Amino acid sequence: MARPLIGVMGSGTDEHTDDLLRGCPAEPLGRWIAEQGYDLLTGGGGGVMAAVARGFAAVAGRRGVSVGILPAGPPPGYPNPWVDVAIRTHLPKRGEEGADVLSRNHINVLSAAAVVALPGGAGTRTEVELALRYGRPLIALLGPEGAIAGVDRAGLPAVADTLAEVAAFVRQIVGPAVPDD
Repeated sequence: MARPLIGVMGSGTDEHTDDLLRGCPAEPLGRWIAEQGYDLLTGGGGGVMAAVARGFAAVAGRRGVSVGILPAGPPPGYPNPWVDVAIRTHLPKRGEEGADVLSRNHINVLSAAAVVALPGGAGTRTEVELALRYGRPLIALLGPEGAIAGVDRAGLPAVADTLAEVAAFVRQIVGPAVPDD
């Protein structure tokens, strides 16, 4: 049985290190995912993707791997240095075109046992829309002031202000990571 793969989606440019998430930035989320023994899935680029993967990679003795699903090309900075397994695709669409059938966002959302969306723009919005379309477990970690461009907080199935709330959601949905034995 495979370990659960936790997908983290968010801005490709802003790491949200300490502003919008007030005490729950992307890097501690990555550390928590690794400490639980889960695997991490991101789009493999910068911003939130890099920050969460950096936090994940910083956990000594972690069992999980950091997986990055890369767009065609890939653009400069892909994969970020904290991706353990880079999955290169032929899929060029991203950002505003992230819901297009030629976008890796479908793979990101469908491969995740749970999706955690952090503040972001059009690409994050399309990942949220795909998670809703495909019925994937989704929680948005937005903090008191964070937002996903074009997404109404009221339309999200679960919104968290803290890492503890995300942890409770993931544990409830996914359960514990499967041991390596």
